[in-house]
Parts: sequence; structure tokens; C-alpha cells
Amino acid sequence: MNLIQAIEIFAFATGIAYVILEILQKNTMWIVGILTGAACAYSFAVQSLYASMGLNIYYVIVSFIGLYQWKKASATVSDGAIHLAVLPKKTIWISAAVFVLGSAALIALLHLIGDSESGMDAIVTVLSAIGTWWLAKSYPQQWLIWIVADILSTVLCLISGLYWMGGLYLVYAASAVYGYIHWHRHGEYIG
Repeated sequence: MNLIQAIEIFAFATGIAYVILEILQKNTMWIVGILTGAACAYSFAVQSLYASMGLNIYYVIVSFIGLYQWKKASATVSDGAIHLAVLPKKTIWISAAVFVLGSAALIALLHLIGDSESGMDAIVTVLSAIGTWWLAKSYPQQWLIWIVADILSTVLCLISGLYWMGGLYLVYAASAVYGYIHWHRHGEYIG
């Protein structure tokens, strides 16, 4: 086993813990997310998937914001309830614009710097950035974004030879379906 495989296995293990904590909406998810994000960033950098590398650096940064927001929100719901926020229409429109414009710009940039899969890497990155922001805000619809992003990430990893990472994203996709159902059953809208 080489170093990259060891890091992929570490990312796989911490990634599984992350998604379980996400479904249960535990604040420790964000701490595990820092470790997973760092490991994934390294794995993607080695494969010249620069947008996915940058996305995982973004995950590390947003983990600090999410931890703060979730701690604050968890104090406003019943014990054991998942705190949910209503997704504003304005956020949907802004997110759609960010997706279209961000994907186009990122595809062009990644093509220029030699990203091995610039189109899919860009689309996955922009979708995942939006999904992470929606997660930090506790919008239950974030799970729908993750279903699409995780399926595309699975394909991206498999065609890039990152088999452990591909397995992780496949687990993420299945977990996103479960997470969507779980949050709706056990959620309580705040403010």
C-alpha cells in the first residue's frame, strides 16, 4: 500500500463517520469534516483534479462556520430534534446563477491549467460548494444537491482511478437519500 492509498482509506473511514454525524446532525461532524477535507484535498491534488482539491479546502474552511452556526441553532430546538431552516426563494435563484456562471468559469479555468476532467470536476465542485453552504444553513433541500453531486463524484473518482474515494462518494449518495428522509421525519424548523 502506498501513501496515496493510505490517505484514501483514511478519507474513506473519516468520510463514513462524517456522513453518519451529518444525518444525525451532530456538531462533531464539522470537526471530522476538517480531517476528511484535508485528506481528500491531498488525494485530488495528486490526481490533478484541482477543483475537487480546492473544494475540499473550502470544506475545511466552511467546517468552522458550520460548527458555529449549528451550535447556535441547536439551542433553539427541542432536545434531539434536527434544526431546519426554510430555504428562501432568493437563495435558490442565487444558487442557480452561481451554479451556471461558476461552472462555466471553472470549466474554462480548469481546462487552461490542465485539469484531467475539467467539465465534471467543475460541475461537481460548484454543486458541492452550494450544497455545503446549504448544509451550514440547515436547509433540508441540501440533500437533493448532494444526491446529484455524489453520484457525479463517484463517476469522477472511478474514471480517475480513485477507487476508495469512488466508494466513499457512492456511500455518500446513498446516505444523502437517507439523510433527506431522516431530516424531514425528525426536523423542526427554527426562526
